[in-house]
Amino acid sequence: MSLRIQAEQPFDREPTPEVERLALKLLATREHSRFELARKLAERGFDHLPIAGVLDRLEGAGLVDDARVAEQYIRERVGKGFGPLRIRGELRQKGLADDLIDRYLDPWRDEWPVRLAQAHERHFGSDPPGDRAEFGRRARFLEQRGFTADSIRRFLRWDD
Repeated sequence: MSLRIQAEQPFDREPTPEVERLALKLLATREHSRFELARKLAERGFDHLPIAGVLDRLEGAGLVDDARVAEQYIRERVGKGFGPLRIRGELRQKGLADDLIDRYLDPWRDEWPVRLAQAHERHFGSDPPGDRAEFGRRARFLEQRGFTADSIRRFLRWDD
């Protein structure tokens, strides 16, 4: 994906201070991945070279850290009842690499059945589904939350 957008300023002016100011403003609101910051800065008309330089400096200073983004985002989304498939997809949209996602998602592996049960109970209570239609409704909800179809079937244990 190319994020190159021509700067609106003449080439003899150095846009780096403005790029850095805007990047710091974005980081003050929440953590951003390098990809997200590059995309947002490019959308505002800055050229890719000054963006890359600013992002390199911010990474060097520890202000941009994709690993920290992954760790915090996963913790937040797990706490809100989302499953591994959805979290993985959202982190990919933030431009994070699969190996980085795996590093922070894998420690939750044993926790997913508990988190699935909590999401189900928060939304439906503790009673099992009464019929096939209710099973389907609950399964769709949990699938949309990002849990695997296999784990949903094991949890709901629908026997015809």
